[in-house]
Amino acid sequence: MIGLTLARYFFMRYIVITMWFFIGVATLVFIITFTELSGRMSGLPGYSAALTLGIASLQTPMVMLQAVPFIGLVSGMMTLISLNRKYELVVARSAGISAWQFLAPICFGALVYGLATLFVLNPLAANGLEMAQSIESQIRSGKSGSVESANSPWIKQRTAEGETIIGARTILNQGLELAGATFLRIDADGDLFERIDARTAHLRDGHWELLQASRFRNGDLPERVESMEIPTNLTPEFVQERLARPESIPFFELPRKIAAARSFGLSANAFATHFHSLVALPALLVAMTLIAATVSMRFARMGQSATIILGGIMAGFLLYVVSVLVKAFGSAGFVPPVAAAWFPVLVAGFFGVTFLLYKEDG
Repeated sequence: MIGLTLARYFFMRYIVITMWFFIGVATLVFIITFTELSGRMSGLPGYSAALTLGIASLQTPMVMLQAVPFIGLVSGMMTLISLNRKYELVVARSAGISAWQFLAPICFGALVYGLATLFVLNPLAANGLEMAQSIESQIRSGKSGSVESANSPWIKQRTAEGETIIGARTILNQGLELAGATFLRIDADGDLFERIDARTAHLRDGHWELLQASRFRNGDLPERVESMEIPTNLTPEFVQERLARPESIPFFELPRKIAAARSFGLSANAFATHFHSLVALPALLVAMTLIAATVSMRFARMGQSATIILGGIMAGFLLYVVSVLVKAFGSAGFVPPVAAAWFPVLVAGFFGVTFLLYKEDG
């Protein structure tokens, strides 16, 4: 049986290596994000280096949230390889400690890493993304209010006045505020009779409130309006389900959003899939650790590390592709959200356990 001191030593080795990898990747992501934002925003009137640094800082946690499984995989491999290089695993095995026993504290470290991601990094990422989009939208609002059709979401509402197709350059406040909004109004005969471009549009009770709008009617000059209202029968739950990115909602708020959307008859599959994926994240990191053990448990001489790391990264990349594919099926409603979130975890866990059983127990 592994002792408490040795278990704590293995646990701290994993935590320290994971922390350094996380800091290193976060620094790299921050530099790349800052460079990309500088090139994209340098021509805008409100651009400044300090403001771009702030936006890059707010966007970095969201990118890091996507990199968490890979950091866990590489950290697990580096921990086991470093213990192998220093013969510490050899000594542990000679003392009668099995692979399952010295992997237990490392898996526990992966579980702690997953819980920290869930309860700390996820809220930071969701709130940071919302703030970054809001700041960038304010900077861009002075340049153009037009809709970028390649990236903009569109929804349609039908009222007594006819149909209205709504698009936006940026979605804010989880879909309840639109920046660079465009409203295309269609009459009962199916003809487009009015286009309205607004700097911002807010969903209120029974209407859209448009600020700093320009109205375009057939044959008339554009009309500038500081504030106007457009009737709507859309509910906040419907708009959030259609427009809001699941990643922009913190983990703690997702169950309430899902329940509210389903109470109005909406599927909320994208939100449910994202929620269950977050719940399964700690278990996924443990499964990643088992995959890391399959490629780094055997004693490695100098010069073999590159092959070992490449094999583990390829396995992790394959698992990531499967996760994204199944998650897309879950968001589209083809697969139950719970199954979409837990299928990659079960596959990775069964693979790691089967391999270790074969190597350890024959």
